[in-house]
Amino acid sequence: QVQLVESGGGLVQVGDSLRLSCAASGSTLSSYAVGWFRQAPGKEREFVAAIRWIFGSTYYADSVKGRFTISRDNTKNTVDLQMNSLKPEDTAVYYCATTSLSIAQRFIETKNSYSYWGQGTQVTVSS
Repeated sequence: QVQLVESGGGLVQVGDSLRLSCAASGSTLSSYAVGWFRQAPGKEREFVAAIRWIFGSTYYADSVKGRFTISRDNTKNTVDLQMNSLKPEDTAVYYCATTSLSIAQRFIETKNSYSYWGQGTQVTVSS
């Protein structure tokens, strides 16, 4: 069973950048897909970005397109989320998730498609 640990969160100012990292133990991340989700206080957990490990295909929520980049490192067994031009509305707990099951592309943004989740890392963007 894979365990996921997120790191890299923190308190930043509007317009700053942060790089989150998702590290796996217990198994490799060469599964089907790895996704990043976020949850702000009082809101549902929402999709941010995902990557299909084998093909490297990437997917983004409209709210982060052009600002966030998801990438994988095969040697380190990690998936990173580079976040630029951060806004106050990006404030949330960020979670990475993965699954070894095949997901149809239309479901890759669906949190129920993912089997394993990390504990999350807090990102706060101050204005």
